[in-house]
Amino acid sequence: MKLLDELRNLDPRDPGRWPLAVRAGAVGLCFVAVTALCLWFLVWNSLSPQLQALQDQETALRGEFRDKHAKAVNLDLYKQQLTDIEKSFGFMLRQLPSKTEVDNLLEDISQVALAQGLQQKLFQPMTEAKLDFYAERPIQIRLDGSYHQFGQFISGIAALGRIVTLHDVQIKPVSGSSVYDQLEMNVTAKTYRYLDDDEVAAAEAEKRKADQARKKAGGGA
Repeated sequence: MKLLDELRNLDPRDPGRWPLAVRAGAVGLCFVAVTALCLWFLVWNSLSPQLQALQDQETALRGEFRDKHAKAVNLDLYKQQLTDIEKSFGFMLRQLPSKTEVDNLLEDISQVALAQGLQQKLFQPMTEAKLDFYAERPIQIRLDGSYHQFGQFISGIAALGRIVTLHDVQIKPVSGSSVYDQLEMNVTAKTYRYLDDDEVAAAEAEKRKADQARKKAGGGA
């Protein structure tokens, strides 16, 4: 009780008259407070960015781990999907004729038109363009007939066992014709064939040669 009475009677404006134990306690509290402030400003503030960087790195690593774990869990599914894609690609590749089959395909396209009673005004194969693993050959076609016959022709092309695409279709009345529903269709049909190994190797060699020529031209400039 005496200590409590002494604490109540302390004059905060005259700490020199405080009891020794109180003064020692006050000095200790001040030391602890100053030490805590120094630790905060000098240590914590300097280490805080490093801590934040480590926390961000931990978050990124956790996310990477989750992604890799999900891929590992679904590895068999991915393998099956790859197998399905390879089968689908092989099926599509088999729909592309070889070099020796292109002439037969051109004849098939012409026969489709004749089978529908269309008059062939133009059937002109154009220059072949070689792409990555296949070659594309456009054919300029001009046909005379009815709208219904054109529809049957397009259906017949779609039913062929080989890939043939139709582009730039233009249909207009035949000028000067007295026949009802007599129309003219201009269309570009594109046929495709796969390149054999020798052609792919030659195309890659040409591409490397062209790249080297461009690099030399750029260096000389």
